[in-house]
Amino acid sequence: MHKTEKISLVVLAAGMGSRYGGLKQMDSFGPNGETIIDYSLYDAHRAGFNHVVFIIREYFADKFREVFDPKLKGLMEVDYVYQELPNLPAPYQYPAERDKPWGTGHAVWVAHSAVKGPFAVINADDYYGPEAYVTLFEFLTTERAKEDYSVVGYKLANTLSEHGTVNRGVCKKDADGYLASIEECKQIGRDADGVISYPAEDGSNKILTPDTPVSMNMWGFYPSYFTFFEADFDAFFKASGQELKSEYYIPSLIDSLIRSGERQTQVLECDAEWFGVTYREDKEFVSERLNTLLDEGVYPYHLWEKA
Repeated sequence: MHKTEKISLVVLAAGMGSRYGGLKQMDSFGPNGETIIDYSLYDAHRAGFNHVVFIIREYFADKFREVFDPKLKGLMEVDYVYQELPNLPAPYQYPAERDKPWGTGHAVWVAHSAVKGPFAVINADDYYGPEAYVTLFEFLTTERAKEDYSVVGYKLANTLSEHGTVNRGVCKKDADGYLASIEECKQIGRDADGVISYPAEDGSNKILTPDTPVSMNMWGFYPSYFTFFEADFDAFFKASGQELKSEYYIPSLIDSLIRSGERQTQVLECDAEWFGVTYREDKEFVSERLNTLLDEGVYPYHLWEKA
């Protein structure tokens, strides 16, 4: 990587947090009020990322700037981009009653004005672990014969919850380690014997191995993503743009590219632990896990003093 090249981290933080009951992106989980984003940014900076783009809603932009600008000054260049309904590739006519943006695939496209080189994508409310950022940074900064995309594949067992079943994007790989498909599997859980399974549509229980790779929405892309999105979103909008709740997700574009053969996506296997927060009840568990990581020396107690 050339010293002046930007390797960007795109943080998807425009979600409303309706199930959580508040703006969970800004909630405190660490001992000094740190958010989950703080730990993600710290890990990304240590791995080598030098630019962060926050995808947010405009109404809470001031709060984000107030919290993150002082911490990141001199460490990472920062941009803020707004995911709003009218921010689309073309002047589409959407229903006046619609009140939410167009999903994660659209959120990534919104970053096109700020991203000019290789970039990673993460969720604001997920903890991915230091190893994942190192793995993804190495992928994005390694020269290769062709431009592949990537997805970090977590071991399923490292993403399960003790509090109930989970939904996961199960990654199926081809013989060369490229993504063949992502299947959204719902209600995955362990039984009393530790067997991991989920209820299939035919009424049976499908068993999954603990090391089954799953996507937790941590991706590696290049600016060509934006061009591919614009073409694919046009077809999506013509089919579903008048629905009030329709959304365009990242895997929708990846699946389209796999089928067309225009891009391959490499599955980057990772042993890191993942945890995230969806419901208010998740907060205690996340805080406990972060405190354990501090005790183990993974992070300093005062996070940004030693960045």
